[in-house]
Amino acid sequence: MLREPGANSGIIMKGIGGFYYVKTAESVLECNAKGIFRLQGITPLAGDYVDVGESGGGYVVSHIHERNNSFKRPPIANVDNFFLVVSSVEPSPNMLVIDRMTVLCEQRKIKPVIVVTKTDLKAAQEVVDLYSRIGYEVIDVMKDEQAAVERVRDICRRSLSVFSGNSGVGKSTFMNKLCPELSLATREISQKLGRGKHTTRAVELYDFEEGYIADTPGFSALDFERDEKIDKSELASYFPEISEHAEGCFFTGCSHTVEKGCKVLEALNEGLIDPSRHQNYCYLYDEALRIDKARYN
Repeated sequence: MLREPGANSGIIMKGIGGFYYVKTAESVLECNAKGIFRLQGITPLAGDYVDVGESGGGYVVSHIHERNNSFKRPPIANVDNFFLVVSSVEPSPNMLVIDRMTVLCEQRKIKPVIVVTKTDLKAAQEVVDLYSRIGYEVIDVMKDEQAAVERVRDICRRSLSVFSGNSGVGKSTFMNKLCPELSLATREISQKLGRGKHTTRAVELYDFEEGYIADTPGFSALDFERDEKIDKSELASYFPEISEHAEGCFFTGCSHTVEKGCKVLEALNEGLIDPSRHQNYCYLYDEALRIDKARYN
């Protein structure tokens, strides 16, 4: 839920080089952050609602209001909508990255929207069908580009929306079509690397449809594994189709990975859960288990 900025309060539009740009009711102020935040281990983020005061002839972020949610990668707070942009080719869809990202959204009570690009070059029906069956909204840009743009505009209205995706998927290109005045930098895919170069350097909010949209730096699976932690005991609840069947599981603390008689594994064998989704669930479960063991050793 968006909050109205005041004369001495507002939203951080961008943070870079130790400076934070806060949009108030009157202007955008360049601010430092109070030293107490560093001592408390708190970093102001784009999307934070903050109070601003004067200090030494300049402005300072003096208070950060309670966050609805936040991400470490991309570093942003108070997200309402998360658009995960994936391409059908160059680069091909990385299902583990998609599933990890949907898990992180579910963890924060944000329903992700999957935007698929480049289907004019190669179909991505597997991605469209799989995530639509789960209950996520999937938008195929090339099926009807104007309809896709209008649908995304509707979702973004009066909210804070994030666009994120692997480098080279066409995220900035789509955002330019969504909001041409942004003129976000785009570059051709590096044929040598098979991926795009990072064109976005920091998370930045832009005014859009009575709310805000955010372009974010490209990410990789390694970024998530390093920066975002998932509790193994809660993981099943972040996979909607696994959670549905886990409720009928008789085993307390069942991992839903190998246990005989597990209702989730029964559903998997009956074709009610996609094998790739369960495989990625098992990968994330093992990863969380490794992190737990490392913490106590």
